[in-house]
Amino acid sequence: MNKTTNTWFTAWFDTPFYHILYKERDHTEAHAFMDTLTEYLNVPEGGRILDLACGRGRHALYLNKLGYDVTGVDLSDNSIAYAKQYENHRLRFLVHDMCEPVGQSFDAVFNLFTSFGYFEHDEDHLKTIKAIKSDLNADGFGVIDFMNSDFVKEHLVPEEEKTLEGIRFNIKRYTEGDYIMKDIAFEASGESYFFQERVRAFNLADFETLFEQAGVYLLDVFGDYKLRHFHPKSSERLVMIFK
Repeated sequence: MNKTTNTWFTAWFDTPFYHILYKERDHTEAHAFMDTLTEYLNVPEGGRILDLACGRGRHALYLNKLGYDVTGVDLSDNSIAYAKQYENHRLRFLVHDMCEPVGQSFDAVFNLFTSFGYFEHDEDHLKTIKAIKSDLNADGFGVIDFMNSDFVKEHLVPEEEKTLEGIRFNIKRYTEGDYIMKDIAFEASGESYFFQERVRAFNLADFETLFEQAGVYLLDVFGDYKLRHFHPKSSERLVMIFK
């Protein structure tokens, strides 16, 4: 039986296979980034942070341990169901569409680890930035941590094979129009699966246009998780701070 889906970000993220494939993400690096970012932004002690597209909550959990009041939201029912086991009076998780405001007021809204650029229509990307703006208080900051698309395209690994928990994932990467694509094929329990990741290859100029349209102001641009200077050709990340 061959199971295929074209709605990748509503289906792929909701499978256990997604979390198996990406189980080796560097939590130490993620925690260090949160330390650096919250200190740089001077988020007030006990301040309120929204983790937008939080997945299973790895950033939200750590931010809560740092003492912040954190709300994590994601479109994936399964990811939020998993994250809810860690809830406390200052940490909560909700199923939510990032295109719409949460309707609360936050000191910071974080959209991390290239959790942007998934939509087919730019109006939905614009709606997401407007939603972030709507959820920020007067002194709050929005942060989008995106890939540096030019660097990624230059260093794209066309084919890769990974075996995790007995599953052999065959991965192909390529560009298609304005998107960076990743095809993921594997077999599990006697069934064949195929999923596709499709992320819009936004560069800094594209974001500047979206920010202008959304009525937000780009304050800082960094090229890595240590918040060092952004270099268009050599930086791996594109970390943008705005309000």
